[in-house]
Amino acid sequence: MASSPVSIDPSVSVSGVYTNPNLVETKVEKKVDYKNLPCPIPYEEIHRESMISLKAENFEGFRFDFTKGLNQRFSLSHSVYMGPMELPSQGSEVIKIPTSHYEFGANFLDPKIMLFGRILTDGRLNARLKYDITNNLTVKGNAQLSGEPHMSHGMANFDYKGSDYRAQFQLGNGALFGASYIQSVTQQLSLGSEVFWAGQHRKSGVGFAARYNTDKWVATGQVASTGMVALSYVQKLSEKVSLASDFMFNLMSRDITASAGYDYILRQCRLRGKIDSNGCTSAFLEERLNVGLTFILSAEVRISFALLDHMKKDYKFGFGLTVGE
Repeated sequence: MASSPVSIDPSVSVSGVYTNPNLVETKVEKKVDYKNLPCPIPYEEIHRESMISLKAENFEGFRFDFTKGLNQRFSLSHSVYMGPMELPSQGSEVIKIPTSHYEFGANFLDPKIMLFGRILTDGRLNARLKYDITNNLTVKGNAQLSGEPHMSHGMANFDYKGSDYRAQFQLGNGALFGASYIQSVTQQLSLGSEVFWAGQHRKSGVGFAARYNTDKWVATGQVASTGMVALSYVQKLSEKVSLASDFMFNLMSRDITASAGYDYILRQCRLRGKIDSNGCTSAFLEERLNVGLTFILSAEVRISFALLDHMKKDYKFGFGLTVGE
C-alpha cells in the first residue's frame, strides 16, 4: 500500500511550536551611505551648542547698544558701557576701578561679503571680514590695531567646504600658522585633527576631536598635545529647552573645571545660566520688549574660600538695552 505524501506546514517549526511567518521580523542592519555623508561644522566650532548655553556674555554695569540701518546693506552702531574694571592684585581681594567707554561701528552686509568695524575711545580699532570667494572657499580675517607697542594682532583664515569634510588654514602675525581638517565618518559622527605653530613663542601642538550629534543630543571630545582635554554634552529636551555640561582638564597644571547650564527660549525672552566647580553661578536674560528693543539682564555670583573658616563672595550685576535689529 503506497503511503500518501506528508505535507509540511511552514508555520510549524522543527520543535513543533506554531509560528506565524507573517509576524516574523527580520532585523536589517542600516548601512552607512558613505557617498551621501553630511558636511560637518568647522573644527573650531565643534563645541558650538555648549558654548551657546555656557558662555553667555556676562558683564557688570550698564550697557547700551544702538544700531541704525541706512539701507539694506549698510548700518551704523553706537555702544556705551559704564562699569568697573578688575585689576590684578597679589592678594585675594579684587580691585575694581570705575571706567567707561564709547564704541562706534560700521557694518556692511552682502550675500558674499561681510565687513564689521569698531573703534573705541581709547584708540583701539577692531575689524572683521568674511568673503565667499566661491561656493566652497571662504576667507575670514580679523584684526585689532592699537597704539600700544606689541598689542596689535591680525589673523586670516581660509575655509574650504567639501561635500563631507572641511579644511581650514590659519595665518597670523608673530609667525602663527595653523591647519585643521574634519571629516564626517557616519551621518552622526565626525572626526577631526589640527596642527599649529607659534614661531614667536617657539611652541607647536597637535589636537584631535570627535563630535557625535543626533536630533536629541550632542557629545564632543577634544584633546591636544598642550595638555588640554575638553568634553561637552548637550541634551535637547525640546526645541526651546536645552541642558548642557562641559569638563576641562589641564594635564600640565592639573586644573579641573566642570560646569552645567541651561538654555530656555520663551516667546519674548531667552534665559541662560550655569554653575561651575569654581563656585561661580551666573544667569543671562534677554527680554524682547518690542520690535527692535531688547532688555538685557546679567548676574553673576562667585563664592571662594580664601581660608578654611572664611568665605568670600563676589557679586556682579549688569543691565542694558539694545535698540535696533
